[in-house]
Amino acid sequence: MSRTDAILARLSQLHPKLIDLSLDRMLPLLDKFGNPQDRLPPTIHVAGTNAKGSTIAYLRAFLEAAGKRVHVYNSPHLVRFNERIRLAGTLVDTPRLDAALEETEAVNDGAGITFFEVTTVTAFKLFADTPADYLLLETGMGGTYDTTNVVKQPLGTIITPVDYDHQGFLGNTLAEIASNKAGILKRGSKAVMGLQRDEARAVLDRAARRLGIAPLWQGEDFHGSDEDGRLVFQDSDGLLDLPPPALPGPHQFDNAALAIAASRHFGLPVDEPSFADGLRRVSWPARMQPIREGTLRALLPESHELWLDGGHNPHGAAALARTIASMQPKPLVLIMGMMNTRAPEDFLAPFRDLHPTQILALTIPGEQNAHNAEEIAVRARAMGLPAKATTSIETALETASGIANARVLICGSLYLAGDVLARNGTVPD
Repeated sequence: MSRTDAILARLSQLHPKLIDLSLDRMLPLLDKFGNPQDRLPPTIHVAGTNAKGSTIAYLRAFLEAAGKRVHVYNSPHLVRFNERIRLAGTLVDTPRLDAALEETEAVNDGAGITFFEVTTVTAFKLFADTPADYLLLETGMGGTYDTTNVVKQPLGTIITPVDYDHQGFLGNTLAEIASNKAGILKRGSKAVMGLQRDEARAVLDRAARRLGIAPLWQGEDFHGSDEDGRLVFQDSDGLLDLPPPALPGPHQFDNAALAIAASRHFGLPVDEPSFADGLRRVSWPARMQPIREGTLRALLPESHELWLDGGHNPHGAAALARTIASMQPKPLVLIMGMMNTRAPEDFLAPFRDLHPTQILALTIPGEQNAHNAEEIAVRARAMGLPAKATTSIETALETASGIANARVLICGSLYLAGDVLARNGTVPD
């Protein structure tokens, strides 16, 4: 076990629950550090169900193309914990991360606090101690009681599309979930809203009005669309004719447009050439990521495609299915693993019309709360889909190699995506 893993293991034992949404435990710890959350660069706070990470990836690409130093806070990580904390453009190095985690552990002195809370305190201290021009801050879950929701006056807030996810923590209706996400809105901070279903839109609108905020709404105040392979964006400031996003999928035109609108509405110093450069260079691992080389890729013939996506809820699955449908037709093989907090049927439903040639189910390695491979296969077959259980990702790929000219998509979980990247030797940087 590495030093980092040993520290993280100790921190995970400080509270009996992995998730216990509250700010009461971390505020005293932040106070002991001199409240670093009050000493951050101008911050853009992002909540929502899907597209948070992609939206932040675009914002980072735009700002860095404009020559700005950008902090980023994302979760969860895929391969290494370092991926959660990007300092002025670079992932935090391991010695500095270890020292910061150990300092937080010592100052906390054994007090009960969740893993995400204590590591978020560590991130805030690192962000406050490192010069940068902006901080892009992603919520972990929800908004109101999310550990990131201690920044009193962000430069701006973004709420990406809200859908059903984490109902056991955020509420059982779309209105309840949207109300929780709306908790990041702050009086005096501008806001931009992604495409929303009517029920969520009504809740977000009321929350914004109570705070005196007039948000920009995607689909009304700004638009972005694929026109002849170009991203055409329009808002009250005019029209931009831009190259397509480097991230594949029709939904990425929406995500990129949301980030462009936020950049303009929040007054970020990004001009049209920087938007264009950022769109060409943007990257976001395990979001319809092509795997072109590596240990696992070598198990497939050259004629096969291999894609990896960590989407795990119905909204993400629908976007993923639309992306596959937009491609040149090829035999489709899904290699799928899921956590048992998700229903395989909900994830697979958007793929039924694509008539996958084969679904190869597996149990996510090292995850006690993963669906058993046979259970996924049984439930897929009950939907009329061809499915069978496999014992490992390697076995699944070897099976897929026997299907001529196949498009192989590994999907269903970020935990599975992280395991695949590690086994393939593709570590995010």
